[in-house]
Amino acid sequence: MSDNELGLFLRNRREALAPADVGLPAGPRRRTPGLRRSELATLAGVSVEYVTRLEQGRDRRPSPPVLSALADALRLAPAERIHLYRLSKGADGSFTCMGDAQVNRLVRPTVRALLDRLEPAPAVVLNRLGELLAWTEGYERLVRPLGLLDGDPPNLAQFVFTDARARQAYPDWGRVADEQVAALKQGPFRADPHVSQLVDELTVTAGPEFADRLRSVPGLPRANGVARLTHPEAGALRLSYETLELPADDDQRLLVHLPADEATGHALDTLTGRRPGALRALPTGA
Repeated sequence: MSDNELGLFLRNRREALAPADVGLPAGPRRRTPGLRRSELATLAGVSVEYVTRLEQGRDRRPSPPVLSALADALRLAPAERIHLYRLSKGADGSFTCMGDAQVNRLVRPTVRALLDRLEPAPAVVLNRLGELLAWTEGYERLVRPLGLLDGDPPNLAQFVFTDARARQAYPDWGRVADEQVAALKQGPFRADPHVSQLVDELTVTAGPEFADRLRSVPGLPRANGVARLTHPEAGALRLSYETLELPADDDQRLLVHLPADEATGHALDTLTGRRPGALRALPTGA
């Protein structure tokens, strides 16, 4: 288990940037991906030694101005900047607001009403543990045959890592597994006893498939994209998804799926028993 989440995040984002992304010449062929530490140091106005210390976890308390400079140099999006700040607070032990927070499993009536308005789209409300709390009938018809709703309560992370049916359901299982780990690791997750307990449980029950990702996958899952699903009744599906964060007091998120192509749209219409075209496809090249 790595406890250097700040260093992991910085290294991951550095290696994801090409020199052209930050206005630098590509230069000779590179043996490693992304920016060099020296290039990041120059862009952020710090020493190479300091970048090395941060990535290796030998220095975990960068000042706010340094964090801002690193965020600028790495071209971080607003959500990534918040994540970086939270990781720095977690590293020095000062980020404790989640430590005593209970897991919210109550879905507000207005959120349930919103789910009703989303029919027949497959939509679900989850909490920070990946527990499925409420969903549309369209979601029920989509995932019930996969076995995703068999848990008590159903938990997306546990299904992906501990249920053999998940590998049949998700052709891109590795990518889905990465996303589930990233979702659990947002912020200083070890400061949250509930997430930490689930992480420890999955480390035992899922073994290296989970533990290796825990060491290498940084936080911040993709908020939107396209997921492939193999359905026992409808066959191969391509689903566009969008994640909407509910207010902080809810500590929940709303995940909505829409067909990414016409074939998936027709299949979902059949699954949900709706008229043809009830769910309009959102074509995408992803």
